[in-house]
Amino acid sequence: MTSVTGYETGKFGTISTYFQIDDSWKLRTGKGVSVAIIDSGIDENHPDLQGKVLESVEARNENKRVLFVPSETGDSAGHGTACAGIITKIAPDAKFHSIRVLGAGGLGDGQSFLAGLEYAIKNRYRLINLSLGTTKPQFFSPLHDLLDRAYQAGCIVVAAANNLPQPSFPSVFSSSLISVSKSEETDPIHFGFRFGEVIELTAPGVNVRTAWLGGGYKSLTGNSFACPHIVGIIALLLETYPNLTPFQVKSALYAIAEENLRTAVDSE
Repeated sequence: MTSVTGYETGKFGTISTYFQIDDSWKLRTGKGVSVAIIDSGIDENHPDLQGKVLESVEARNENKRVLFVPSETGDSAGHGTACAGIITKIAPDAKFHSIRVLGAGGLGDGQSFLAGLEYAIKNRYRLINLSLGTTKPQFFSPLHDLLDRAYQAGCIVVAAANNLPQPSFPSVFSSSLISVSKSEETDPIHFGFRFGEVIELTAPGVNVRTAWLGGGYKSLTGNSFACPHIVGIIALLLETYPNLTPFQVKSALYAIAEENLRTAVDSE
């Protein structure tokens, strides 16, 4: 049994939260939990992902507006499929909403990214995987506002840190989302926590074997692939404790990571 205590500061002052979690979440499969993946799409014909995609939409620019229409083109780059494959390995019964904002080569524009995130928030998707970001300063404020809206709406957003040594948005908005960078750990349960750092959590992200286009698999390295490991863990937690708030999920992850560290030290 792990005791979780956290202090959240908001417009109503500082609120203390206390609850307990046991190890039963490790036995869950993510049943009843759906994940919005804002990315390059998902190859729903991949053997690992068949029957798991509830919705597939893609951004379309019309008259300076970004609309989302049903997508029948799958994944444009493989990136979204890889993220979905990682989540599926951890939470095999989780389902997906594919929100495609990236085109060929995994490239996209900031307006489509903003629109994709807003689409997920408006639909109140509970868990959102953002294995992408931007370093362009003009998107700092609109992304910050959107992440605040997501938090208030109860959306749990997990974002990958930039692979380059410079901050990217929205991963630096640690008060309203969960940010992740890669580690060489191989067991997703043994994720880490970096106290006092902007990018708080670490998870497997080196030579991760996961689903790829054409029904195949690929070994990939990057913060993009650490992010869905944490999303998969959260899917297990939400199946076990479906009423957790975004703040409580973050507090639970910290507590589990601290327990992981204590276990590692004790075993040395």
